[in-house]
Amino acid sequence: MSIIKQRFSELVKLLPQFEALSERAILNAAELIAETFAKGNKVLICGNGGSAADSQHFAAEFVNAFSRNISRKGLPAIALTTDTSVITSIANDFSFDNIFARQVQSYSNPGDLLIAFTTSGTSKNCINAVLEARQCEVNSIVFTRADSKISKISDMTVEVPSTNTQHIQECHILAYHVITEIVETKLFKGAAHE
Repeated sequence: MSIIKQRFSELVKLLPQFEALSERAILNAAELIAETFAKGNKVLICGNGGSAADSQHFAAEFVNAFSRNISRKGLPAIALTTDTSVITSIANDFSFDNIFARQVQSYSNPGDLLIAFTTSGTSKNCINAVLEARQCEVNSIVFTRADSKISKISDMTVEVPSTNTQHIQECHILAYHVITEIVETKLFKGAAHE
């Protein structure tokens, strides 16, 4: 079997399993995010590597817009992966393990929401960010693999039943696109362009 057929086949098999495992979690995550924005609070998002890119992508969907047929205001979402001066100063002067926790401490207010992406579920900086969020009275949602270490400490999880990093990331993208669409519908229903 070619690599193309193998990877497509794996993902086609995984998607129904992911839907069955995480449909309720995706709906609950969308509800919590919508409530956070509706109350005037913000969303902070973090992750490493490809998950850093997902953090930025997810934030952009809220700040800009996901649906082109809804006219809406921007929503306050911040990717904690973008300020290289902040990240490198924390990593250099203290520890890479705290690059997100320190930002949660600095930028969050009670009632805000932290979203962390970690395909392994063991990323120390994401774990520390979730623990810091709890101290700051900030809710947390984690996108990860099933039965991961970080799932045990977060308020809510969207888990993928796989150990294949690329497929976990592919499912995460699908999930946060669906979540963004649900959030926009909840908050801006009836705000369609003429």
